Amino acid sequence: MPDLKPRSHQVTDGIERTAARGMLRAVGMRDEDFAKPQIGIASSWNEITPCNLSLQRLAQAAKEGVHRAGGYPMEFGTISVSDGISMGHVGMHYSLVSREIIADSVETVVEAERLDGTVLLAGCDKSLPGMLMAAARLDLAGVFVYAGSILPGHVDGREVNIADAFEAVGACARGLISREELAEIERAICPGEGACGGMYTANTMASAAEALGMALPGSASPPAVDRRRDGIARASGEAVVGLLEKGITARQILTREAFENAIAVVLAFGGSTNAVLHLLAVAAEAGVPLELDDFNRIGDRVPHLADVKPFGAHVMSTVDQVGGVPVVMKALLDAGLLHGDALTCTGRTVAENLAEIDPPDLDGTVIRALTDPIHPTGGITILRGSLAPDGAVVKSAGFDAAEFRGRARVFDGEQGALDAVADGTVVPGDVVVIRYEGPRGGPGMREMLAVTGMIKGAGLGKEVLLVTDGRFSGATTGLCIGHVAPEATDGGPIALVQDGDPIVLNMATRTLDLDLPEEELEKRRADWTPRDPGRRRGVLAKYARLVGSAAQGAVCSPE
Repeated sequence: MPDLKPRSHQVTDGIERTAARGMLRAVGMRDEDFAKPQIGIASSWNEITPCNLSLQRLAQAAKEGVHRAGGYPMEFGTISVSDGISMGHVGMHYSLVSREIIADSVETVVEAERLDGTVLLAGCDKSLPGMLMAAARLDLAGVFVYAGSILPGHVDGREVNIADAFEAVGACARGLISREELAEIERAICPGEGACGGMYTANTMASAAEALGMALPGSASPPAVDRRRDGIARASGEAVVGLLEKGITARQILTREAFENAIAVVLAFGGSTNAVLHLLAVAAEAGVPLELDDFNRIGDRVPHLADVKPFGAHVMSTVDQVGGVPVVMKALLDAGLLHGDALTCTGRTVAENLAEIDPPDLDGTVIRALTDPIHPTGGITILRGSLAPDGAVVKSAGFDAAEFRGRARVFDGEQGALDAVADGTVVPGDVVVIRYEGPRGGPGMREMLAVTGMIKGAGLGKEVLLVTDGRFSGATTGLCIGHVAPEATDGGPIALVQDGDPIVLNMATRTLDLDLPEEELEKRRADWTPRDPGRRRGVLAKYARLVGSAAQGAVCSPE
């Protein structure tokens, strides 16, 4: 039988651990508890953002589940930041950085306290992958629990969410709506707790966690306020003890097949481009070889099915009403597009879980049939070419143009582009190039929802292409290409672009090119000098020294 206390015996057993037991008694442990496995309940709960508000309640339920299954839960917290609040200013430099801090902090506590397993609770964009990275790195029994998404707000009978606010700013700046209309949207977009409601990064990564097998089946879609979430959290606490009893650890779940399942589900939903960055990072922690080209390979077989925001009509609570993620997984499994034998945190396989749930068929409206997809290939496409030799990412789910040709408008940083959109100097046919916003150059690879939202709100969403070595929010729509690698700070071709240069995007060939003679590029390359990053200190300085390319997930490494 597997050892139920593979690590915690180091702090509970023997006369040498008298002091440790004394401290554990002070937090509530009794004589009989020292024989139980110790389970870390890691939560990113805070009062900074609505995304995480439900986690305090769900952590309590997870602890009840651990107790019920015969373990001893020990709750601790980690950070999270709000992308919605930090968007469009210096605060966004810290968003992707927080993913690494979350993973590092969970690793630190679990390793230092010799905990035997974990329930990992998260509610917003970087806390989800941060927790999954920690699980992969620790390779212990672990189950992920999502906080749940927010319900939509309403203005004049239509649903609104956070993306509508950013787009409304652009519309207001161009005089298309009044300040009063803008204020009405502001008051309606967040009616309560939960992560942003569309198939943005949080809901995308929750769906991915379920497809990976790290979260219980059916756990991604119920809203944050739905009391089914308490039951999910309680069952997750029981499940982690079950994994200890079966001797199953995270890396036995996080296999190559599991990541291919997650990619298939993300592409079928047309999920956030950030999923590319995060799945690469989680795979790196799990020791699973995963590359950008895997997304195109899987996307060639998996159609885009879900009519969800930001490009579609529906939000996650509507997906929940038609059966949630299991509906999509069952359809993909039946079509031979999913690995049914992949192990999950229930101790059973994907196919066994789906057989037990017996989800309904695809409804045909919110989630289309495989024979009637929105797009024949997956909702995210990897591009290469002379402007992005190491790769770039586009959300093809919202991109219907076969080709875009335009002239570059170059900005060294996001703010200049924001100002140009606001003052009306960005015009149809422009290719807005925002550089020095990559993982190292930013540092932190800022999201550009403030810019993309203003472009769409100004009525230019289908007439202006945006290209950046930064990244985009899951709420971004329109003609937007991110993760351009190599980034400008590393001397990538994006650093050589000048105003007026012709740029060509071809979706059929999946290419992004700077349409200039090689001799001209070589001349510019010889004249290019690295940009002075200015004085950096603290966490951003450490991050810039350690972070790698977006093409490998922007993972920090001491090497």
